Order: sequence, then structure tokens, then C-alpha cells
Amino acid sequence: MARQSGNQRFNESGLPIEPVYGPDALRDWDAGEKLGEPGAYPYTRGVYPTMYTGRPWTMRQYAGFGTATESNARYKQLIENGTMGLSVAFDLPTQMGHDSDAPLAHGEVGKVGVAIDSIDDMRVLFDGIPLEEVSTSMTINAPAALLLLLYQLVAEEQGADPAKLTGTIQNDVLKEYIARGTYIFPPKPSLRLIADIFKYCRAEIPKWNTISISGYHMAEAGATPAQEIAFTLADGIEYVRTAVASGMSVDDFAPRLSFFFVARTTLLEEVAKFRAARRIWARVMREEFGAQNPKSLMLRFHTQTAGVQLTAQQPEVNLARVTVQALGAVLGGTQSLHTNSYDEAIALPTDKSARLALRTQQVLAYETDITATVDPFAGSYVVESMTDEVEAAAVALMEQVEDRGGAVDAIEQGFQKEEIERSAYAIARETDSGERVVVGVNRFQRDEEDPYEPLRVDPAIEQQQCERLARLRAERDQAAVDGALAALRKAAEGTDNVLYPMKEALRARATVGEVCNTLREIWGAYVPTDSF
Repeated sequence: MARQSGNQRFNESGLPIEPVYGPDALRDWDAGEKLGEPGAYPYTRGVYPTMYTGRPWTMRQYAGFGTATESNARYKQLIENGTMGLSVAFDLPTQMGHDSDAPLAHGEVGKVGVAIDSIDDMRVLFDGIPLEEVSTSMTINAPAALLLLLYQLVAEEQGADPAKLTGTIQNDVLKEYIARGTYIFPPKPSLRLIADIFKYCRAEIPKWNTISISGYHMAEAGATPAQEIAFTLADGIEYVRTAVASGMSVDDFAPRLSFFFVARTTLLEEVAKFRAARRIWARVMREEFGAQNPKSLMLRFHTQTAGVQLTAQQPEVNLARVTVQALGAVLGGTQSLHTNSYDEAIALPTDKSARLALRTQQVLAYETDITATVDPFAGSYVVESMTDEVEAAAVALMEQVEDRGGAVDAIEQGFQKEEIERSAYAIARETDSGERVVVGVNRFQRDEEDPYEPLRVDPAIEQQQCERLARLRAERDQAAVDGALAALRKAAEGTDNVLYPMKEALRARATVGEVCNTLREIWGAYVPTDSF
């Protein structure tokens, strides 16, 4: 919401909002410099000339829970209901590179996503889904290479051509050190692994988006819109520098970079944020890295509506919140969109709530006129002013990151995390005081809530996964696994691309935990400093 202090209102980035905007707001404003044309530098108006007038954005629904069998059934339901792209959620053990029977996995198997321990699980997850015909996004970071290779192996078993596979792995480990915590290795080997992924995909899976540089999780942790795009783009710069330092030409990999942002209920500022982010990235790629391919300058991004703004109180009100958030993402020019289900503040979404979330996007795409014209807010006094202001605030934060030596050094100094925590504290304080209105929580409450039956994950899933792992280890060729892991160890100790021996280990039915533990032995595990 827009915060108010006295008679002055402020947006989420702390910048003042004027009650009226007119021509004076854009005095000395040059449309040619600031806007350009849609699909042309500086891409303020969108990365494609026609945007949604030719086709709508890709409608994704984030799903995955319990077993691969249950998740597979949910994916098939979503496809039947018109979902254009799948988006996979993995459970915490998988995200951390642990098998379901590892002691650290106890109590978390299948809870916040699907458990994937081996190629056997991946086969079940996508059984009956032609992977050459769908686009799949996988929210996985530290072990992203493993899940991508498992996906490729299963697709190849289906007879798919890897050159035709499309999708995205999140693969953004830097934001894990800042906001989420599902890291495995220290920053330096993590960046080496990301560079190996870039090289592998260029050679083997050329249409795959190799990374989704994510501000979403920073926003969920409390980042303002300006912080969200500043710290995300700073991470993006670090990844580009890493790939260039590894010997790659910027135009060899930059066209496959993608981004991931949140959409809040503050619609005008969110539209301005997306436009500012595109403009900053285009300028950085052209001026710092000398990118020549126009696709290297394009900030293409996926958006998810703000889970942190969902409330357990009066959950149906979340339908209105999600609609406004989705509208902001579309008016801001997103390439794909996930709309949260109204019940996600309580539990995993039910079939009905997931379907309603998808229907929200379909109403926007097919029953409104927002897809009839490109960048409807272009030239708006308020949105253009906000775009300039958010851009300036984000650039100032990016300069502070650079002053600390870049994204990794700033992470080690705790800069981004401390800035986000300060913003999160301010939001909590404003909500507690009533200065920030949250409908159903601190205003317009009800004495009694309507009954709601959440989707529950069967606790027996952990035992089932453990039994599957025991059968796998008994059936597989252990000598082949040991040999493949030895080859992986040798590559990790040297400079060879680790994805090639990693693929062979997974093909031999090595588990996710075994592969990650092999790399842990060589690269170590990340332990945050006291500054955190």
C-alpha cells in the first residue's frame, strides 16, 4: 500500500507520491531517450514490438507437492485447464541437495514441493507429458544443474530433441545468500558451476533459459521495489562478469538470461519498477559489457504475485489482491506470470484454488482490453515520473553494491541482507501500528472466520521415498555409479565442465544427494559469516 505520513503519501520505495501529476512532472523529459519504441532500446516499453497484441504472456502455475505421482496428476490437470507452461516446486531436501532418507531431510520430505531423489522420480514426475511440447520452469538453485540434467535425460528417453527443449532453471544462488538460505556451496564454486551451466546449455540445450535472476525472494523477505531491482540486477552483473571471465563472449550467453520479479498490490509503482528495470539492464549490457546482439540487452522476466501479501484471515480477499497484482505485472510487460492461489497463506493450494488462480489470468488475457495495445501507460505523467524515480533509487543502490566490491563482496559484508531487513522491520512496524492498512488483518476484521479445509501432505510420503531409494540402491549397477562419481570428482577438482560427468552419474541412477555430497567433499559447504 502507499504509506501516509501527515498529508504526504509515499510509495513502497519510500519516494513521495504527489496527489496530482501534470506536464510539469515531465519537464525536460525526452520521450525518445526514455521510451524509444516497443521492442527497441532502451526497452522501457517492452522487449517485443507487438507484446501481447499477437499472443498473451505465458501462463504458468507453480505446482509440486508430495510424491512425483501426485505432482504429475496436478500438472496434467493444469494443462487440461489451459496452462501454457509448467512450473515445478521442489521440497526443501531436494533444494538443499539431500536425499529423502538423509537425517537432515526428516520431517520435510514432500512438504513445500515435490521430492526428487533420482532419475526414477523425474520419470514419474513427467510421465505422459511430452517435454518437447511444453515449457517448464524449475525453481531450483544450488542443485539446478542436477535437475536440469535429469529433465534432459527423461526428455531424451521420450525421444525429444534437446535442441527443442524450452524452459528455465532458476539457478540464482546469490540471492540464496541474501534472502532464502537454500545454498550448498561457497560463492566461488557456485559461480563456477553456473558458468559451466551456461556453456553446457549453449552447446546442448540452446533454447533453455540458463538462469532466472530473482528479486522475488528478496521482495518476499521485505525488499522495496527499488531494492528488489537493484540487488537483482547487481547479481545479474556478477553472473555476466563470471561468464565473461570464464572465456565466454557476452552475446553467447546473455540472450538466455532471464529474471524473476514479484508483483505487489501497489500497481502504479510495480508498473514503473518493471519499466525501470528493463531500461537499467539494457544500458548496463550495452555500456559495461559491450553487448551487440539486441537480445542480450533485453530484460525478459517471469512474475509471480506477492505471496507475502496473502493473508490467512479472510483468505477469499486474496482473490482481489492477486488480480490487482497480476494486472500490474501485465501492464508492466511480463513475459510469463504465475498467480498465487488464494489459500496459499494457509497451506498448499487445492485443485479448485489453483484453477481459480489460472482463471484470473485468463480473464485478464481474454475478457479485458489490456492486450489490445502495447504499454498502455506510456507517457503517463505519474508512471513516467515514478519510472524515473525508481530507476534513480535503484541505480544509487547498485552503486553502493559496486562500492563494496560487487555483489559477492557486498553479500559477504551483509549489505543487501541488512538493507532488506531494515525495510521488512519498517513494514512490520507500520502494519502493527495501523499506518499500513491490510484488509482483514488490522482493518475490516471479522470476529469469526469461515471454515476452510486445507490440502494436507500425507506424512507417509517420507517413508515411501526412503523405500524407493532403498530399492534403487539395491537394483542399480553400483560399480557404474562409483565410476561416474569418480569422474565427476576429477572434473570438479580440475577445470573441466562438471555437467558432462554429472549427467552420466545421474544416468547411472546416482541420487541427487550422492552427487551433491561428492561436490561438497571438494568444494565445501557454505557457512554464513557473523555479519549475517
